[in-house]
Amino acid sequence: MMNVAHTPLEGVKSLKVKLVIIIGAAVGVTIFVFWSGIKLGLWPGIAGVISGLVALGVVFWLARGLTRPLRDMAVAVQMISGGDFTVNVSGESRRDEIGALARSFSRMASDLGENDRIRRDLVANVSHELRTPITALQVHLENLIDGVVETDPETLATMLEQTTRLGRLVAQLLDLSRLEAGVVPLDVESFEVKTMVDRAVRQAQMQRSDVSIVAEIDPVDLRVVADPERLHQVVANLLENALRYSPNRDVVEVNVTKYHDLVMFEVLDNGPGIAPEEAEQVFERFYRADAARTSKDGGAGLGLSIARWIVDLHGGTIHAEPRNPSGCRVTFAIPSA
Repeated sequence: MMNVAHTPLEGVKSLKVKLVIIIGAAVGVTIFVFWSGIKLGLWPGIAGVISGLVALGVVFWLARGLTRPLRDMAVAVQMISGGDFTVNVSGESRRDEIGALARSFSRMASDLGENDRIRRDLVANVSHELRTPITALQVHLENLIDGVVETDPETLATMLEQTTRLGRLVAQLLDLSRLEAGVVPLDVESFEVKTMVDRAVRQAQMQRSDVSIVAEIDPVDLRVVADPERLHQVVANLLENALRYSPNRDVVEVNVTKYHDLVMFEVLDNGPGIAPEEAEQVFERFYRADAARTSKDGGAGLGLSIARWIVDLHGGTIHAEPRNPSGCRVTFAIPSA
């Protein structure tokens, strides 16, 4: 950050007051020097020139640094237009309107830089996630066309798996873009939580038959006012994530309870878990923990991000934490009404 020298008017909080002081000082100095020169016997013309020069000096002294942040902003705008967002302007410590403008400008530059980073990461991650299944499909199709391999159920099943992965990624990207744009209205209604959770459990159980899912709702007839389809999507995403990293013959738990005016959902697994420092990062787009990176099907890193957006739309909170001795615990809470 650029440093700005302290000026005589540094402590004045209003730019208007500063201008009034500068103008008043200039007028006062002009009159004082002019009449002083007349009393000393100077010609009026000479006294006027001297008083004007002295007044200009006083104005320059009082206004020292007043417009420097504006000049810095002009330079910073040119740098930002060239793609350099690592800029800052002087005058952020000032207490007047220019200081407020300088602080707002620095925040804007920082936000633009962060948005640019997210955009570049998004393009890179999407390209990477799309390249893997597309390359696999291309190889299988080329082998089929060249006669290297014959059409058999196993090859077709592999191709279908890659196509399904592509479709899932595209659907998640569309969901995320709609959620971030705020164009997904919530179809809110009162429904029984157990019915929604049981449906999510049945669908998730089809992914892995070697892992059991145990759901417990207390009270059993618990109801909530929310969007049942979107809430089902959250639970399904959390279960899919838990099943993906659970060891064989393990148990994934789903607990739902009511606490005052909140409905608390909890999904627990005994997988590799997450590091405490990754607890918040796992909800970022395309972020994958170390365990996910070493997995053959770590997903695209969008499920938890979509879950967070849906929970936020319901006015709730969601977070993840390690589970002792191993595993992960993801909880989210939404208002019951």
